[in-house]
Amino acid sequence: MNNDIGVAIVGTGFGQKIHIPGFQAHPRTQVAAIYHRDIAKAKAIANTYNIPHAGDRLEDLLALPEVKAVSISTPPFLHYEMAKKVLQARKHLLLEKPMTLKAEETRELYRLAADVGVAAMPDFEFRFVPAWQLLAEYLAEGYVGQKRLVKIDWLVSSRADPQRTWNWYAQKDKGGGALGAVASHAFDYINWLFGPVRRLCAQLSTAIPERPDPNMGGTLKPVDADDTCLLMLELADGTPCQFCLSSVAYQGRGHFVEVYGDAGTLVLGSDNQKDYVHGFQLLAAPAGKALAPVEIPKRLAFPQVYTDGRLAPFIRVVDQWVQGIDTGNVMTPSLREGVYSQLLMDLTHQSHETASWVEVPNLSEFLAGSV
Repeated sequence: MNNDIGVAIVGTGFGQKIHIPGFQAHPRTQVAAIYHRDIAKAKAIANTYNIPHAGDRLEDLLALPEVKAVSISTPPFLHYEMAKKVLQARKHLLLEKPMTLKAEETRELYRLAADVGVAAMPDFEFRFVPAWQLLAEYLAEGYVGQKRLVKIDWLVSSRADPQRTWNWYAQKDKGGGALGAVASHAFDYINWLFGPVRRLCAQLSTAIPERPDPNMGGTLKPVDADDTCLLMLELADGTPCQFCLSSVAYQGRGHFVEVYGDAGTLVLGSDNQKDYVHGFQLLAAPAGKALAPVEIPKRLAFPQVYTDGRLAPFIRVVDQWVQGIDTGNVMTPSLREGVYSQLLMDLTHQSHETASWVEVPNLSEFLAGSV
């Protein structure tokens, strides 16, 4: 009996780089269909990857009996309407971050997924990277003792070149900007590793206010999406957390999470500017001692690594999703965690616009609609 899960891929940027090869590599999933708004491009991609169906109407793909699940990796401004159609069709959903354009939309998707009884997951890959999993274990064991400070830097040069082209990523109302692309991950792992946030204060900025539009002969068009974000957060347990994010930092130090406590220090980091998964190393030190690297145990290591570091953790995300589909159980992360990430992004914008600290509501109360 064939128990493969047929998946439709919606979104062919990140979808083509990671989702298609990831689903084709997983032993339980098959790519059954591909969506692109241009039918010729959809058919060309289907031909390249031996995908049986191609379409330019999401409704047509959802009507295919072999499509049991859908992954969405389109630009964020399309997520809500597309995801709602997927859930209303009672198909399982894998949704790229940022989830939607506002937390209320993500909350509606979360409720709808629960109502129709399908497995709905966000692609929060850092939860599935071995070095990050080891950090989580050290923290759970109380290695640092009472936390004194959490410091996060994510400083890269991916958009530092002013000649990088203008597109949806440059537009705030389309869900563009570094906050959605990067902080969406960070807000999830802050909650995963350190618990909920009590309040936050943010400053957003746009260092490169214009970029050339290749569809208009290189004419410069305005950019209103953020490329740098400074955040102060107070965690629910009182720990201060500092988060500095920039996608326009030439020679930025990379991605580092530092945890300082009364019993020790943990530093997880990578200076790899080309791949945001490859290169992470965990350093640990008891109080008063020098930092030393910690070896990743084989039980956490990827069974296979790929040239593109994003692929191995994505396959682990798919594995978690498949378990949820098989068992009917809600897996973590679920859209519940997606709602929280989106809520923190919304409040970051609110804090910046009001130049003030903002309180973060309790997630259960927000999900219930009581706040």
